[in-house]
Amino acid sequence: MSNRNISKKILHWYDNNKRILPWRKDVSKKQKQYFTLVSEFMLQQTQVKTVIPYFKNFIKKIPNLKKLSKVNDKKLMKCWEGLGYYSRARNLKKTAKKVVSDFRGSLPKNIDDLKTLPGIGEYTSRAIMAIAFNKPIIPLDGNVERILKRVFYLKKEYEISKENINKKKSFFGTSARSSDYAQAIMEIGALICKPVVPLCALCPISKNCVSFKKNDFEISSKNKFSKIKYFEAEIYKDKDKDKYLLVKNNKFKFLRNLLIFPMREVEKEKFNSTLSKKINIKMSNMEMKIALNKKIKKTKVKNSFLLDKENIDTYILPSFTKKIFKSISKY
Repeated sequence: MSNRNISKKILHWYDNNKRILPWRKDVSKKQKQYFTLVSEFMLQQTQVKTVIPYFKNFIKKIPNLKKLSKVNDKKLMKCWEGLGYYSRARNLKKTAKKVVSDFRGSLPKNIDDLKTLPGIGEYTSRAIMAIAFNKPIIPLDGNVERILKRVFYLKKEYEISKENINKKKSFFGTSARSSDYAQAIMEIGALICKPVVPLCALCPISKNCVSFKKNDFEISSKNKFSKIKYFEAEIYKDKDKDKYLLVKNNKFKFLRNLLIFPMREVEKEKFNSTLSKKINIKMSNMEMKIALNKKIKKTKVKNSFLLDKENIDTYILPSFTKKIFKSISKY
């Protein structure tokens, strides 16, 4: 089957099955650039279903690139609150400011210039080129990788290297509808060519897939190292009021400058020896095991204050801190 027929089959499937997503609305070219920029930043490390309500709220509160470049940090972080990986929000604003100052308020139309913008790397620059500017580029995300691994039955370590998989992208060919085509391929990966139990009966290119013919859908991947770290969090509650001590985090690289409970990293042996309640929280490539130690005396820490639990929604808190709040409420 020719590349042209493959693109036709994929686009036909997409036109009949694509998800209705808020950043796919029919808007002006300039607004499409903005929608693509915001959605791609949000979709880094985060699933589509999680991003949808955040994107809608973000666009409502910060409707264009110019306003994003001038938005105050408190409003920006409130719009991002709970989405995690907060450096994305800071980089998004930095990018908006640079686009306004250096590119006359419009995203640059080439990969090299896009990659000079904070938070935009190889994948995001290519996604913007394809989706916002309709360039014949297929961004290589996890969904596209998975399709190619199965189509070509890539199992060995050298076969699943980025370099080799990039070469295999020629399988898809090109389309005049480059924006739709890039999204269509990623959509098939997300909805059809799933990591476990792919829906091959619904796939428009199953006849071209070696894994389908062999009935072997296991995906080979390089092992990602996930660190396990141990912490003790100090839980101090004011005796007379429902207030808890929080600190502005200048200690750890994660959740920089956000509000967390006072905590410290400890050795595994010490963590295991404590009788305090323990919880697990996963963050990026780190699994955090946290002991919640109740404190009677108020800890003296710089940049600390008492947060009233009744007014928790008025503060900008990461999900990490909210999860600990939820745990101590049962403790």
